[in-house]
Amino acid sequence: MLIKNTLFTLFLVFSLNAAADDRREIDPWEGFNRAMFSFNDTLDRYALKPAAQGYRAITPNIIETGVSNFFGNLSDVGSTLNNLLQLKGNAAGQGLARVVFNTTVGLGGIIDVATPMGLPQHSEDFGQTLGYWGVETGPYLVLPLLGPSNIRDGIGLIPDSMVDPVGEIDPIRTRNQLYGLRIIDTRASLLAAEQLLNGDRYTAMRDAYLQRREFLVNDGQAAAFDEDQF
Repeated sequence: MLIKNTLFTLFLVFSLNAAADDRREIDPWEGFNRAMFSFNDTLDRYALKPAAQGYRAITPNIIETGVSNFFGNLSDVGSTLNNLLQLKGNAAGQGLARVVFNTTVGLGGIIDVATPMGLPQHSEDFGQTLGYWGVETGPYLVLPLLGPSNIRDGIGLIPDSMVDPVGEIDPIRTRNQLYGLRIIDTRASLLAAEQLLNGDRYTAMRDAYLQRREFLVNDGQAAAFDEDQF
């Protein structure tokens, strides 16, 4: 019995050390990341979340859907380019068709006419494109205001912003209003999902982000995600 207990203790210590090594490899800047997470969480608690809750409370569902469709149509522009860069010709063609039909028949994207036509959305960004071509994720990184990311996805945000149609809208005041509306609309869409976060919110959000990005980069063919490694 003594030998059995000793072996179990050694195994437990080894497992805990291995898990700690994995955390350091994935999240070597945890101190900085936790501080930035706390900053973002405070901003969200006192500004973004109340704004999103108010937006959802006063906005009729049909208008809220129209706003989401509008920004979804804008995102299809970047997705189309990234599908093309990933040599996904069919997805790129469908993305282009979505933009054309939703922008014209769908009144600027407010009405999603493309999906019922059999043109599904294929969301891609430059972080996924870099991953497609073999660029490693790099360490986990929490960005100010923007939230969970990693080195690869953080770099991808630069070309993402360059092909964002909102950035071309004038005057600047209208552009900034659209940026703000998109942030609030996105935050409102996450109100239900945040209820799934249990325990340490930082760890839960980090693990969820890493799993989701692996899934997206591999088009749903990601290897099984072992949460115990974190």
